[in-house]
Amino acid sequence: MSKQTHSIKANDTVQFKSGHEMPNRFMLAPLTNTQSHSDGTLSDDEFHWLTMRAKGGFGLTMTCASHVQKIGQGFPGQLGIYGDEHIPGHKRLAEEIKSHGSIAVAQLHHAGMRSPEDLIGEQPVSASAVEKHNTRALSLEEVRTLRDDFIAAAVRAKSSGYDGVEVHGAHGYILTQFLSVDINKRDDEYGGALENRARLLFEIIKGIRDACGDRFLLGVRLSPERFGMALSEIKTLCQVLIDEHNIDFLDLSLWDVFKQPNESEHEGKTLLSHFMELDFKDVKVTVAGKITSGADVSAVMDAGVDFVTIGRSAILHHDFPKRVIADSNFSPVELPVSEAHLKKEGLSDQFVTYMKGWDGFVA
Repeated sequence: MSKQTHSIKANDTVQFKSGHEMPNRFMLAPLTNTQSHSDGTLSDDEFHWLTMRAKGGFGLTMTCASHVQKIGQGFPGQLGIYGDEHIPGHKRLAEEIKSHGSIAVAQLHHAGMRSPEDLIGEQPVSASAVEKHNTRALSLEEVRTLRDDFIAAAVRAKSSGYDGVEVHGAHGYILTQFLSVDINKRDDEYGGALENRARLLFEIIKGIRDACGDRFLLGVRLSPERFGMALSEIKTLCQVLIDEHNIDFLDLSLWDVFKQPNESEHEGKTLLSHFMELDFKDVKVTVAGKITSGADVSAVMDAGVDFVTIGRSAILHHDFPKRVIADSNFSPVELPVSEAHLKKEGLSDQFVTYMKGWDGFVA
């Protein structure tokens, strides 16, 4: 049975089975912003950018991808969560986010083959060796260490005061690399059939739930298409994650929620429609991908999605949720925008420089 659609308002609360209540239907997307210190500790710039979004009305404020191993760093200025030296910054951040009535969530990440070699100072790792990325395969022992480091990072997040964590299994990062039939060529229990390729993800989820308890909010981010992700496999994976009752929410990054699937056999309905056929039971679902206006928010929620994940419009307007709740027809400022506008919205010089890499975003 697919999710029942019903009239949801943008300022309706969301009740998670962990007991947490989200004050509205807006989650801040975990956005790369390159603003923290080179040792992975929180900077004032990153603190300011994130807490300004909590203040702006996001019901759930998520950190950027935070790497669980030093070797898993994906970009310069990334916020780390791989060592206890990161806890003071995370404590400060979680406390301030929660003071604005927003749920505070840390995203747990490892870039794998997408870790730049010059940044991590050694050869990147993945499920298998990938010549194009000069990547070596993790040994079986290293796979188990990786699993344990994801779990340890969740424990670190809990002790920092976060309400929960999201495990980043999307966008071609290391957990995608294990899931991908194109990338994962292992012949041990972590390779081959989907059940084996997904084993690491399921072990991490179970490990976090066991270590952090039922009152800890736990989500997973997945994306179909690209990096060898078959739509049918991701749908199967989602349903098993739901049925195992270890997660509170699924975060589906669909690139563009309104588009048709790339795979011809699945054409005829949008990517979003495909996922809304799942039986979500007591698991909440959020989607990301070109949801930029009040009208987009309404369309996605009318499809039965529990809450929306906002990226681009959250960069443009720190108070995007408040604006949409006040006016369901709200549209963000037109692109490109000035550097002055972005600085007013809490972006540092460093983040503005990063945004210049987005085609047509900064004037």
